[in-house]
Amino acid sequence: MSASASTEAVPAKRIRSAQEARRVVTSALGWVACGVALLLVIGPLLDIVGVVAINGLSAFSLKLFTTTGTGISGGLLNAIEGTFIITLGAMIFAVPIGVGAGIYLSEYGNNKLGATIRFMSDTLTGTPSVVLGYFSYIVFVILLGWKFSVLAAAITIAILIVPYLARITELALRQVPTAMREAAFALGAQDPTVVFKVVLPGAMSGVVTGALLALAISVGETAPLIYTAGWSASLWHGQLTHESIGYLTYVIWTAFEQPTSEAHALAFAAAFLVMMVVLVINIGVRLTVRRTKFV
Repeated sequence: MSASASTEAVPAKRIRSAQEARRVVTSALGWVACGVALLLVIGPLLDIVGVVAINGLSAFSLKLFTTTGTGISGGLLNAIEGTFIITLGAMIFAVPIGVGAGIYLSEYGNNKLGATIRFMSDTLTGTPSVVLGYFSYIVFVILLGWKFSVLAAAITIAILIVPYLARITELALRQVPTAMREAAFALGAQDPTVVFKVVLPGAMSGVVTGALLALAISVGETAPLIYTAGWSASLWHGQLTHESIGYLTYVIWTAFEQPTSEAHALAFAAAFLVMMVVLVINIGVRLTVRRTKFV
């Protein structure tokens, strides 16, 4: 009896050891595949960041930030100023509209109108920015006669980022517990009070996160601005229409096409500035997310 039991136990041990060996081999292959995939993602990213940082920093000088440029030579003062003005204008237009749309979709959008707005928002999000730029060129620059201008550029970028703001705001508001709404209504609060005094403050960090992400998108856009802002080698004179304006992404786009090392250095410097701005914004998003429990 004992002999037969021992002979049956030996194959069972062999089977278990074989299964364990296969699991070890499979696990090792899985970790190797994950490591290779990680290198494929991080490698090009580190290469891009390293090349832009090294070449961009080597091009930095006091003259770069204190003089204007033509886009292929000179400084970046007009491009930095233009990027700031266009982005600020776009956020002024986009934040009230995007947050308002997100509030409506979250609190009152469980109907056909809300579904239609979501569908149109998702469609606009998937539309190439160059198409939006060409549309704005026809409407603002040609039909309305604004020419290349700050107002046309700001409205175009605002149209581009409003869908992101609306969807992120909606998701943030939906994370606020229903009990908070019910408690406010039980105390006799009206809809506006519940939304602006209870729900919106509870989701404020999510709304701020959406605004920061929209800001990062607006800083890095090029195609819509080529059709709406044009380019100016001088500082902005304060006119909303009928005046072109410079911006950093134009320098990146046009200077890399030039055969001179001066133009390439200027493009790397502009690219490094844009990259650092986006990096700072993303760090702000991370910090905002960490400090809230509703995102």
